Amino acid sequence: MSSMHPRRNARKGVLEALFAQQFSEEKPKLVLERILNSKPDRKKNSEFIHLLFFCVMDNIQWADELIKSHLQNWEFDRVAKIDRLLLRMGICEIFFINEIPPKVSISEMVEISKVYSTDESPSFINGVLDAVYKDYQLKEDS
Repeated sequence: MSSMHPRRNARKGVLEALFAQQFSEEKPKLVLERILNSKPDRKKNSEFIHLLFFCVMDNIQWADELIKSHLQNWEFDRVAKIDRLLLRMGICEIFFINEIPPKVSISEMVEISKVYSTDESPSFINGVLDAVYKDYQLKEDS
């Protein structure tokens, strides 16, 4: 059994479900259930997985606008699909899941990108999420 943190495993499940959803005509709930059933060890984190998955699904347009506003010299359409999903997940954790410190969310998305995306992705994701978080802090303080 791997010593991966249960939340990281849960996030990977959310990433898989979001990725599958992009190519599926099925209802998001069915796609998510299939991903959960494919790895029974994720069941114990199903509450967090459901929360994050549906948070992203419900806020895609808003998160994408936030991402676009923080891309410097880069076109949104050129951002790798996996990176877009990780950015959406990180943004949803930062803004909507208060029990997770934003720095943890950013770090987790960076770590997951090292496994699933390109060599440039970790620093790219870190940069965008860090900028989003700084803006979030300014809004919180004002």
